[in-house]
Amino acid sequence: MSSAPASASEQPDFRDPALPLQKRVDDLLSRLMPEERIAMLHQYVPAVPRLGLAAFRTGSEALHGVSWLGVATVFPQAVGLGATWDEDLVRRVAEAVSVELRAFHHHRTPAVGDGPHSLQAWAPVLNLLRDPRWGRNEEGYSEDPVHTARLGEAYCRGLAGDHPTYLRAAPVLKHFLAYNNEDDRCTTSSGLRPRVLHEYDLAAFRPVVASGAATGAMAAYNLVNGRPCHISPLIETELRRWARPTGHELFVVSDAEAPSNLVDPEHYFDDHTESHAAALKAGIDSFTDHAEDSATPVGRLREALERGLMEQADVDRAVRRQLELRFRLAEFDPDLDPYAGIGPEVIDCPEHRALARHAATESVVLLKNDGLLPLDPARTSRIAVIGPLADTLCEDWYSGTMPYQVTVADGLAAALGAHGGEVVRVEGADRIALRSRTTGELLGKTAFDVTDWGRGTLTLRAADTGHYLSLKDDATVAADQTVLKNWFVKETFRLEPAREDTVLLRSVLTGRYAAVDPTDGRVTVTADAPDSAERWERELLRDGAAEARAAAEAADAAVVVLGNHPMINGRETEDRADIDLPATQEELLRAVAAVRPETALVVMSSYPYAVDWADEHLPAVVWTSHGGQETGHALAAVLVGEADPAGRLPQTWYRGDDPLPAPLDYDIIKAGWTYQYHPAAPLYPFGHGLSYTDFSYRDLWLSRSSTGQDGAVDITVTLTNSGARAGSEVVQLYVRAPDARHEAPRLRLADFRKVRLEPGESREVTFRLPAERLAHWDVATSAFTVDPGGYEIVVARSADHPVLTAPLTVTGTASAPRVVVERRTLAVGFDDYADVTLVDATRADGDAVTPTDPARPGTLLFHDVDLSGAVRIEAETAREDAGPSEARLVIQAGDQVLAELDVPPTGDRYAWQTVAGELDAPPEGVHDLRLTLHGDFRLSAFRFGSPGRAD
Repeated sequence: MSSAPASASEQPDFRDPALPLQKRVDDLLSRLMPEERIAMLHQYVPAVPRLGLAAFRTGSEALHGVSWLGVATVFPQAVGLGATWDEDLVRRVAEAVSVELRAFHHHRTPAVGDGPHSLQAWAPVLNLLRDPRWGRNEEGYSEDPVHTARLGEAYCRGLAGDHPTYLRAAPVLKHFLAYNNEDDRCTTSSGLRPRVLHEYDLAAFRPVVASGAATGAMAAYNLVNGRPCHISPLIETELRRWARPTGHELFVVSDAEAPSNLVDPEHYFDDHTESHAAALKAGIDSFTDHAEDSATPVGRLREALERGLMEQADVDRAVRRQLELRFRLAEFDPDLDPYAGIGPEVIDCPEHRALARHAATESVVLLKNDGLLPLDPARTSRIAVIGPLADTLCEDWYSGTMPYQVTVADGLAAALGAHGGEVVRVEGADRIALRSRTTGELLGKTAFDVTDWGRGTLTLRAADTGHYLSLKDDATVAADQTVLKNWFVKETFRLEPAREDTVLLRSVLTGRYAAVDPTDGRVTVTADAPDSAERWERELLRDGAAEARAAAEAADAAVVVLGNHPMINGRETEDRADIDLPATQEELLRAVAAVRPETALVVMSSYPYAVDWADEHLPAVVWTSHGGQETGHALAAVLVGEADPAGRLPQTWYRGDDPLPAPLDYDIIKAGWTYQYHPAAPLYPFGHGLSYTDFSYRDLWLSRSSTGQDGAVDITVTLTNSGARAGSEVVQLYVRAPDARHEAPRLRLADFRKVRLEPGESREVTFRLPAERLAHWDVATSAFTVDPGGYEIVVARSADHPVLTAPLTVTGTASAPRVVVERRTLAVGFDDYADVTLVDATRADGDAVTPTDPARPGTLLFHDVDLSGAVRIEAETAREDAGPSEARLVIQAGDQVLAELDVPPTGDRYAWQTVAGELDAPPEGVHDLRLTLHGDFRLSAFRFGSPGRAD
């Protein structure tokens, strides 16, 4: 903490807590020299001794526990917290995380940089889980924006605390915007037409920011409509606009190294000075770039100021936001800090352990149950717990270090042990020896247990020590790693077949093969090609599948625990190729089920899998995320019936034969993503989850049968636990617009409530539904609109399991046909399209469209357009090169061609011109308007002219 000046009479205004916050910020800012201010734009902010300001650093990771700082309580992954559908629980988890973060801030010394650990928490992640193949799926809450926003706000409130003046921690929302792919994430562009932008991607962020719960945001690595997120105008026009009524501005930070990415690899700007200035002016307040080397990014910003690319006011605006946050964190009021007394004893305290166990239990989802579960310890006294995740827990990249681990086998052993039962632990992994053909020596002088995580990616764990074989910096290998957790995973290999019944050992990280020096026998992973690689004789010492079958056959029941390792085949920087279980895991499951029909599959994973075979052939299927230190206790409680399975799926589990849309197709409407638009029946729908008790719904009642476009309706339903034991149900309220004039979702979540009931207990559950939750983004007016007409209110157990419906009529004035005569119409404001890509109109703002393939025409369709009085068309176009082929714009009303405009080159994609032409046959009335783009050019807007218009 910084200390106040010695003399109270000389106390500056910024040290006076009785003054308004903005007056204090103004005073401190005025005392900072220009060079001191610009130095504050980097993540590592230097101290200012002359003012008593301590060093400051942005960013501590706190996604599901304090990360990267050492041992801390580890809660379920965010997708697991999403499965709880429990805002109060998520808030309490975040509160525990922020309490531990405060303890690290006060009592632990950081490894690098000056100053204490940051109280700015880079969490939660609000990116929507549109594509389950996303490598960072574990970090988000849900595929649905309402669900994500509700849990995101709860997490923010838990982090921030409830003091009226001071924050316990400062939550930062990640990652703005439309970030849901890892492969080439720094160069790919997410195409968002206005409806998808406003109804889906922005909808996850808007309520959280508008609530005042968030204090900041982090820009995403990707581009949106061809423009990098770090220079997106949406930072100001949306994020900060929503925040303004809360009385606090958002402090927006860059993602790591993203400012430098603007030049390389994105090549969006020619030099870093220009790019850094653009990012600052777009609203980036802090540059996380070049690690603790602040000289490089600050030097670029200083040069930008000298070159006139930005102004001192741009610097001051960003510094002001930082200072406001630091005041709210009580940095300048240490004696008034309500959280200053938090000590190190809170880290992994008994209360947090209990909360971790409760959160993990509430996140478990029962996907299928034909009566096998719950297991009765009196009748199933011997359980075989089988699989690569049966007796191990994994940390992900944003996990803290678990203080202890309760595996599934541990948890079941404790639960059965109380009844005299026992657990048999079988990994189901082959044990092999790899013997060098050159020297005759065993690799590592030991045998290895081999786990195949899919796509031929293996880990080799030494049989004698349990440590993983790892590639060292000098290219040697050693079995010396206990945990797989590094930005560069060095513990994954492939065993590739070679001639003469031998295999080659290849590093997944480097792609090189192991070679053996014939003189000293030294093994190094240095061979670039198979010809120079060592041949290893593979000897099978233990057949993992056979051992698993034997254990299952001798048991009363089997629990097979399969899934992913969060650092392998799907993580930050790497998307999954598919949603299939690894082939060896599927084979292991089938082998066990063949000898033990009483087999339950537990999927422990960061994302959904296509477990079609298991759903068809097994009596029970359960899912949990990687649930942290208490995973085993939580799963055991559900499996033996000590706890009712209370989790519900936060995203759709698709079938294995379902051809998913392309990963980079972000248009959920046209591509058919999520429960809202996906046409095929899922394996397990969004919101799905079974219970050990039964719930019945009755008496769906609406306070009114109709409402105005700005009205509201109260909705009540009676929920009864009609079973024999206590349990939880998530009452899900959806809306549907069956006769919409636009392509409406099949269903759209409007509200939800988690309710716990005792046997026989009933409760009225009431929702208030403002009509605005029926709104869609009207591309004709560029605003949210509630169309009058008929809607359906649906109470459901999941997106595919409605139980009660009721009609609702919205009264009001219907939308008029779209006006395009004497009005500029944006090209991206289309109703439908084919073969076009959304791009940036300029580097600073605006969107345009261009044919996806210049050799194939692109089409835009605008419905219900009033062309009365139109005699002329003007189009705003840009065409970089003349090229060998023509470029023209064809305008049609229905099937009638109104005009064809040639598009000459402008020499630059951002050099805009207006091309114009008279309509061949001026139409009257309302038509569907079609614009067809032939050739390589961009279209940003068009306007129809009337006879009376003066040019």
